[in-house]
Amino acid sequence: MLGRPLKTNTYAPAAVKRWERSSAQMKFLPIDKTNLSQLSPYFAAQPHRIGDFSLAFQFMWYDALKPMYAVIENCLVIREIYAGKCYFHYPLSRTGDREEELRAVERIEEDCRSEYVRLHFTNVPESRMPAMVARYGEALVTNNRRWRDYLYYAEDFRTFGGKKHAGQRNHVKKFAALYPDWTFSELSPSDMGALDEFLRAYEGVQHAKKDYIAEEEMEEVYEILPHMKEFGMFAGVLRTGGRIVGFSAGEKCGDTVIVHIEKALRGYEGVYPFLAQQFARTFCGEGVTYLNRMDDAGDLGLRKSKLQYGPCAILAKYNIIPKRAIDLLSRPPRIETERLVLMPVRDEDAEDYARLVTDAERNRYWGEAWGMPKSRGNRSDMFYVRLARKAFARRWEMPLAIYVGGMFAGEVLLHSFGYAAEAEIGVRLLPSFEGMGYASEAVRALTEYAFSKMNLERVEARCFRENTRSRAMLLASGMRETGCDDTYFFFLRTPVM
Repeated sequence: MLGRPLKTNTYAPAAVKRWERSSAQMKFLPIDKTNLSQLSPYFAAQPHRIGDFSLAFQFMWYDALKPMYAVIENCLVIREIYAGKCYFHYPLSRTGDREEELRAVERIEEDCRSEYVRLHFTNVPESRMPAMVARYGEALVTNNRRWRDYLYYAEDFRTFGGKKHAGQRNHVKKFAALYPDWTFSELSPSDMGALDEFLRAYEGVQHAKKDYIAEEEMEEVYEILPHMKEFGMFAGVLRTGGRIVGFSAGEKCGDTVIVHIEKALRGYEGVYPFLAQQFARTFCGEGVTYLNRMDDAGDLGLRKSKLQYGPCAILAKYNIIPKRAIDLLSRPPRIETERLVLMPVRDEDAEDYARLVTDAERNRYWGEAWGMPKSRGNRSDMFYVRLARKAFARRWEMPLAIYVGGMFAGEVLLHSFGYAAEAEIGVRLLPSFEGMGYASEAVRALTEYAFSKMNLERVEARCFRENTRSRAMLLASGMRETGCDDTYFFFLRTPVM
């Protein structure tokens, strides 16, 4: 009997947790706040100018996103789990090598496929979108306005020159006139007491807004302060009357300074434009062309303010959910051959189906941990029918019952759907229906349906080396043997062979 030799039960609902435990191809490690700086080479040279690709961002939003990382094909890949789903940041090559990035993408696809985890990419830069869209053809693409970064020319902030910055120039002049004793200086250890007092005053205003994101950010501001030197960050404080009224901190990534923190007391007229200009003049010197002032988080007042500064670009950060062949089916098909009908298992066949999937002898080459008599317990026959339907509803696999003259004979299914139009096939029969060519006929019919109706490009199979009957059946179904290892023989069929 041809099986689908999986490491664990594909019907288990906790696919994400299974992947956390068993992923063999890629090992993700927690981004530890104490050793985050080891990722600095990837961020320091990043060409995308996106704020998420920075040490300070990863640190400040660690508690909310719990990111993990792996180095794959010389690329940094960050993975987050949010609301039970895995999100992969677009791979970040140290050298900007697009071929390395795409090889890393392929590795991610393979790992997700092998572990039955749905693939989601996030923070895909606009420059990488054409290749990604071409790669998948069918995909859900989103680009949330609230998370797009605002990018500016650093020179514009140093001078606020030209007509479009007349408003900012007027604010700067007004602040300088109202507070002639102002000073702006790089943050020093002696400033920390006064800075804490300033942040507490600012925090009181934030709490009044009852904005969860703003409150979360303030907590992270306090936590990152002791680590700024470690992360290569720079910060400045604006004073008047000896009191800190503004604080700004950033990080250089490539030709861009990313402004992670900018806080000021609004009772001082013109304080924000003045603070922004002094920060740019102090820290955006040689080698800095752009300022990334981050997103507006959907705050319409903040959006208006950021737009008034005249961004040279608003950086899109795309999310991509590739569609697999099974995702495009609304319901399982009905397939007829000369002798067989392939269709979803009927309620009235629940007893026969349960007998098939719980027979230890029938399933020793199948790979289902639950498919043994000792694990059946008090489960009803319909339990297994519902599992099969759930497997399709969640698009884990496409199981079809095999009917011969209206009688339930076995099961054939496509599973392990990949992101390059591929899937794996498996089949099992009740003992009384073996030896009559039904298995090879079912495999051949489902394979041809996969090519003609589902647009698959590859159907794969494997069987245990000792399972000689399955090997012969696969060859009889039209599949080609492609190799073996110590455990399996491997098979392949494509639309042209």
